[in-house]
Amino acid sequence: MKLKSIVCSALSLFCAGFSSASPLEVGADAPKLIAKDQDGKDVDLAAKFARGLTLVYFYPKSDTPGCTKQACNLRDAFENVRAAGIEVIGVSADKPTQQKAFASKYQLPFTLLADSDAKVMQAFGVPARAGRFAARQSFLIKDGKVIWVDLKASPASQSQDAIAAAAKAK
Repeated sequence: MKLKSIVCSALSLFCAGFSSASPLEVGADAPKLIAKDQDGKDVDLAAKFARGLTLVYFYPKSDTPGCTKQACNLRDAFENVRAAGIEVIGVSADKPTQQKAFASKYQLPFTLLADSDAKVMQAFGVPARAGRFAARQSFLIKDGKVIWVDLKASPASQSQDAIAAAAKAK
């Protein structure tokens, strides 16, 4: 009985480290907020989302193996992503200086948001471990509406998955 109580307490503490918001669903309005990019500049997401296609992908931490693989997948297929009409925005809780270093190191040709206050994660309903490390999720937005959600985004095929989703939306 005591072991069961200890296990339940441990699980409660572990789960408490994750935010519990529900992710945005297809058809939802895209969030309207302002966030800082890797250069510390304000990005008006409502203006970005108002026209065309935007892929917003969340990742746990800059310059870690899976996050680097995901970013480089988008970088390497960037011509195809842009040809599909998709603008790319990556989001993690890293600070602008960390995002800038990540973008520079891997020559990432797209915007990275420094969501250190987790406002963007919360607005999209992306779970975050310890309130800091975003779950790997992606959202495709067209003209201000969410048209595709990938709650288990693949670092190895992020660009291909987004391009396929964009093709279905046309």
